[in-house]
Amino acid sequence: MKHPFKPFFDKNSKILILGSFPSIKSREMGFYYQNKSNRFWRILEALYNLEKEELKDIKTQQNFLKKHNIALWDITQSCEIKNSSDSTIKNAKINDLSLILNEAKIEKIVINGKKALELFQKSSFYQKHSLKEGILHYKQSEIKILALPSSSSANAKFKLDTLIKEYEKLKKISKNIQV
Repeated sequence: MKHPFKPFFDKNSKILILGSFPSIKSREMGFYYQNKSNRFWRILEALYNLEKEELKDIKTQQNFLKKHNIALWDITQSCEIKNSSDSTIKNAKINDLSLILNEAKIEKIVINGKKALELFQKSSFYQKHSLKEGILHYKQSEIKILALPSSSSANAKFKLDTLIKEYEKLKKISKNIQV
């Protein structure tokens, strides 16, 4: 299966959040994290003190991302996958991150979940660029890498409150970025 939609970013994006591959619901709706059981948007609402379900539609989500200089993409360009389960991803082809890194001034890459991290670390992009102490060296830039637990409901090990605490790292790094 080929990834059905483009990365979401613009030239002002500073943080790139990388997932693994879109869920069935996200593929149907044409945007990231659209499965209601995925906690991604609820985490952001809590972190940024938004009203419950303020980020309920795609347009509002996109406006929020632009305002906070956040880009979204998935590490996987194409793969074999059963339903929406990351654990079933096989024969993954990896997206070329330079597409975003050459257009936007990404300072941080936040990886959403173990599978996305595993695929990122196996990618030729990761292998080509020296990574020391969580810093990826790309051209003349140093990009900090931050791995966070998956926001998926399949990640039952983490309750919503625990995920919000983990994702506070995302909010902290977004405050430190020069806009």
